[in-house]
Amino acid sequence: MKAEHINPFLTSAVEVFSTMLNCDLKRGAPTLNAAFQPAHEVSGIIGLSGKASGVVVVSVDREVAIGVTEKMLGERPDSLNADVMDAIGEITNMIAGRAKTGLAHLEMNLALPTVITGNDHVIRFGSLAKTISIPYSCAWGDLTVEVGLIEEDEAAAAAKKPMMAGV
Repeated sequence: MKAEHINPFLTSAVEVFSTMLNCDLKRGAPTLNAAFQPAHEVSGIIGLSGKASGVVVVSVDREVAIGVTEKMLGERPDSLNADVMDAIGEITNMIAGRAKTGLAHLEMNLALPTVITGNDHVIRFGSLAKTISIPYSCAWGDLTVEVGLIEEDEAAAAAKKPMMAGV
């Protein structure tokens, strides 16, 4: 995965939390992962396709999920309910959507977000060998943005183009 592919996600996460939630993120050191079992209880997942394909996961602590929901809806949920799942799905969508703008040359499409909860859940990134994990902390707790993105090989792209018949 190229650095130019990860930077839009870094910028997007910080911007979304700052502008939409009035919450500052402090970034930790990125790491490469071969497998992914989130350290956090709630994960928003969104698939990306186009000239690059992959997955973005926004994994958050319970308190971050509740804090995000409280900020978005104006009231604090007592549990990880449907409102919390919707809020994390929306934040994941916003982060991926903003990053997509920074990756316009890849003509990316976003899938609908999915949210998974529970301790010890595992997210497989398909055939992606490695993902980049960017940890953050904020006033509500910890979160991680995981990105696994592979740019389509130019030879594969050429093979997919229809042949034009000579005139």
